[in-house]
Amino acid sequence: MYIFENMGISFWQIAIVVVLVVLLFGRGKISSLMGDVAKGIKSFKKGMSDDSSTTNQDDNSKSENSDSENK
Repeated sequence: MYIFENMGISFWQIAIVVVLVVLLFGRGKISSLMGDVAKGIKSFKKGMSDDSSTTNQDDNSKSENSDSENK
């Protein structure tokens, strides 16, 4: 059962996978893909901040309306 005792990922295995990915997709394709991922993350963060600011404004307007109704 020696095969199952040494199941860690070594540097050489990672290097082979990286070389294969670069050969299959090319360096330009990978960099453009990473750029698209970064744009998606920025867009997601912007959407989350816009959503939280909209929610805060809605909460403030509701509390102002309830205050004026109570008076």
